[in-house]
Amino acid sequence: MKYGDELRISKADQECRFSSNTEWLKNDDSNLCVQTWIKMKEHFPIIKGVDITLEKRIPSGAGLGGGSSNSAGMIKGLNSIYKLFLTEAQMQSIALNLGADVSFFIKGGTQKGEGIGNKLSILPYPVRGAVVLVIPDIHIDTSWAYGMIKNKLEHVGNSPNFASFFQENIFPEEIFKNDFETIVFPAYPEIGEIKTALIDLGAVYTSLSGSGSTVYGIFNDESVADSAKSHFNSSYHTVVTFPSNAA
Repeated sequence: MKYGDELRISKADQECRFSSNTEWLKNDDSNLCVQTWIKMKEHFPIIKGVDITLEKRIPSGAGLGGGSSNSAGMIKGLNSIYKLFLTEAQMQSIALNLGADVSFFIKGGTQKGEGIGNKLSILPYPVRGAVVLVIPDIHIDTSWAYGMIKNKLEHVGNSPNFASFFQENIFPEEIFKNDFETIVFPAYPEIGEIKTALIDLGAVYTSLSGSGSTVYGIFNDESVADSAKSHFNSSYHTVVTFPSNAA
């Protein structure tokens, strides 16, 4: 998506200095940006200090990959400013040690993920349209969500062949199915109501993002998406954005 946090990094002498527009992110290894610097420094002694400035726009627990994308940004940024000349594959290998979905954000775009998200392949047809993100002020604990859904995933049957759908340039509803909805919606009915409202407002596809709490709707018409945004604006933080790989 063309929406996210803004990360700026530059060289420093020895230490890591971190600043942000939020108070809950600390300059220690509880912070994924700092963790990434530590991990990269272990791999590449040429890396010294770094100044990190992060403007958070994606809330914690929103299911939009804010922390993971920032970690990927740190890997790519350190690769650039310290002239490590790492390949994409090398950066993705490092990313796997920092989080299951960090490697996805090294390349971004439309990808098929397998395993724990470590087996990635680019898909030929990008998703197009205007995307409405409705972000309720509800924090979904990722460990809770994964713990609750674990048994369901262990007994899942054959999954759809997503890659073939994209090769045919069609987007059936199965592509946007999110098993976390069976866990999150009963626990937080308000989030399920947002999905229903997006459908009523004309979304072609709609789903929970990650483990929540964000719900997204994809609209063929940008003006209809803007109208949907207006519907939610008074109650929720709502954004209209676009897939980053759409023409």
